[in-house]
Amino acid sequence: MLVPKRVKHRREFRGKMRGAAKGGTKVDFGDYGLQALESHWISNRQIEAARVAMTRYMKRGGKVWIRIFPHKSYTSKGVGVRMGNGKGAPEGWVAVVKRQKVMFEVGGVSEEVANEALRLASNKLPIRTKVIKRQEAGEQNEG
Repeated sequence: MLVPKRVKHRREFRGKMRGAAKGGTKVDFGDYGLQALESHWISNRQIEAARVAMTRYMKRGGKVWIRIFPHKSYTSKGVGVRMGNGKGAPEGWVAVVKRQKVMFEVGGVSEEVANEALRLASNKLPIRTKVIKRQEAGEQNEG
């Protein structure tokens, strides 16, 4: 499970997820990538489930890159606790994913295997996604 080794402040504000991702919108490491079409929090459990689904389908062939990490903690109060009395205890860890962010990349496998592995991974995530290809240097200047 992905969790940070150390954090200075465990209780963070929820923050906003307006706009598109500033960086990480292109496939940089592998040949195919899974791009988010919506902004959302992705929990460490969802990231791990997607990773397991991809590696199982690819039968441990090829390589998987995870481009997101759950740095943000979220808190919750117990059931039946009255209002007030401060903020709840940290409950889990999430990655803030904005739209157009490439979350996972795969390389070293055929296009059919990569598409199916990324499709299986997208089923584990709470957002709409699309599979994108790596663009060559000449193609990036167009459009």
